Amino acid sequence: MTTELESTRRALRDAVAQAERAAELARLLDAAEAKLAAAEQSAAEARSLAERLSEAEERLETEQAAADKLRKELAEQRFQAEVANWKLSSIKVARWNRLGDAIKSGKSNPVRLAKGLRGAAKPVKRPIAPKRKPPTAAKAKDERPGAAYQATTTTRTLGGASFKLKPFRVPTGPNTRPHLTAAVIADPHAEALLRYEWRQTTGFTPRDFARVLPLEVPHLLVVESVSQGPWAEEITGEPGEGLKALLAWCAERGIRTVFWHTQGDVAAYAAAAELFEHRFTTDLTVAWPRLQFGVQPRVHNPLPLSGGRIDRVLTLDQLLPGHLTYPDVLTSYRWPAAVDCPPGTPQWRLAELAACGTPIGTEADTRRAHVALRRAYQMGTMTERIDELLDAIGLPSARATLNTSVLLPIMDPYLMEHALAQVAKQSGVDQLIVIGPPESELRARDVLPDVEIVYRRPHPAMTEGAMLDAGIDLCEADLVAVMDPRDVYGPHYLADLRRAFLFSTADIVGKAAFYAHLRKPQATLLKQPEAEYTYLPEIAGATLLARRNTLREIGFADLTDGWDEVLMRQCRTDGIKVFSADRFGYVRVRDEDRWLLGAAHLVEYGSAEPHALI
Repeated sequence: MTTELESTRRALRDAVAQAERAAELARLLDAAEAKLAAAEQSAAEARSLAERLSEAEERLETEQAAADKLRKELAEQRFQAEVANWKLSSIKVARWNRLGDAIKSGKSNPVRLAKGLRGAAKPVKRPIAPKRKPPTAAKAKDERPGAAYQATTTTRTLGGASFKLKPFRVPTGPNTRPHLTAAVIADPHAEALLRYEWRQTTGFTPRDFARVLPLEVPHLLVVESVSQGPWAEEITGEPGEGLKALLAWCAERGIRTVFWHTQGDVAAYAAAAELFEHRFTTDLTVAWPRLQFGVQPRVHNPLPLSGGRIDRVLTLDQLLPGHLTYPDVLTSYRWPAAVDCPPGTPQWRLAELAACGTPIGTEADTRRAHVALRRAYQMGTMTERIDELLDAIGLPSARATLNTSVLLPIMDPYLMEHALAQVAKQSGVDQLIVIGPPESELRARDVLPDVEIVYRRPHPAMTEGAMLDAGIDLCEADLVAVMDPRDVYGPHYLADLRRAFLFSTADIVGKAAFYAHLRKPQATLLKQPEAEYTYLPEIAGATLLARRNTLREIGFADLTDGWDEVLMRQCRTDGIKVFSADRFGYVRVRDEDRWLLGAAHLVEYGSAEPHALI
């Protein structure tokens, strides 16, 4: 009995185990069938995508073939036109044709007939027959920022008079954050502000974004509240299917999406904006985070037109007629002596004008224009705005900085207090290299408590150039400034000079135009006022601000007087660009200087600081 019961139990256990195995097999079978169905669906989708891709490739090949055919037909038409012109020219110079012309023109005048027949009898060189040329292939597109974004309208009309301008050349590359790619849908103005901030993809449409964007997958998508173009209907009112597909494509790839409201009634864009991860606005009445326009240093800067400014004050309507494209607007900004802007002019427009160095008002006041330029940049550049945007959406905003080390050689102990006071005025100084008497180290730490101080005591026989050469290896910032203990520097001196690195391509920036004060005659002079905002062979050594690596490669000559002249000669030899900035913020102070007296303009007898330090 016990044996039978045990056998029954074993049989039951085996049956239960088999049932569990059968259930597990059934579950696995169901899972396998589900995966198989999913795989079949994926395969079907893949086949569909492959078919669509094949169709797109076929259409592209067809379009390319059509374009090649059109180029060949155009080349053939040009050749046939050249052949026709050649035949016509050959007929005109043929002897029989010239004889006929001579007889026709001289039939009533025997003298003219004789001359015509003698001329027709002379041999004439026949034109060379044209040759077929292969059709020219389409040029590769230049992908650098601004490459296809140049001014075209070179003529302006004022009061019936026509003025021809040489357009402002929109700079191409580099950009501020080459590690970052953004897909951007924007009107021309906003596109001009953004194009230098990252690698930028534009021009895609609701129909082709899935083909264009994978060529360089972006890190973020930025869509402005555009008023024209293929995306305008997609983002106004009820969101379009193209916009939904674009946002779904971005979501699948973890691409951040940003909507930027810059114009129009926000209610018209509200439904589309809700589909984006992040929303920003320039409108103070809208309860979204702010992203205001800022000046773009690459295009909003005081670099002049090659023909200079016209000697007229224009109204804003005269300056910017409605037909201008934005690259042409950038040309117009630099053209007048001043612009009289009406009340209600948008703040961003005033900032862009001021950043181009154009006086705003009824007078061409260069001092006020310089202060307005400085204020426009202080209000914020587009680079700083994009820093805020990237921080808000969680992307790295890393970029090159303009942090500065100052080299201060103090050869005369009596100038120590004055020299340190000039450095203490400056903003943006990260490090001060002091080479001078022992007491200058402690005094520098007292005067500049928030700046890293590095002190070196010079050898008694060291020249100023040797002191600078010893100090350059101690500098750690990206930029290095040289300051002269004898001279006067305004509080905006370094900030103004650093700005030039935002829009110029120079490795060394300084001043060839500057004010000077001679103590003995109490004379204030202005040297080379025409040398502002231009690339020149040399600048004053006491105003030198340079990239650290460039200075390390060149080095300083072992001289006290003339080390800057040697350095500038080396720059010319090595092809290093040197840029002269504005005339303000610096005064060269000497007891007397015959060279300056002969090379500069006399401003007045009195202090130079009211003229220079604004």
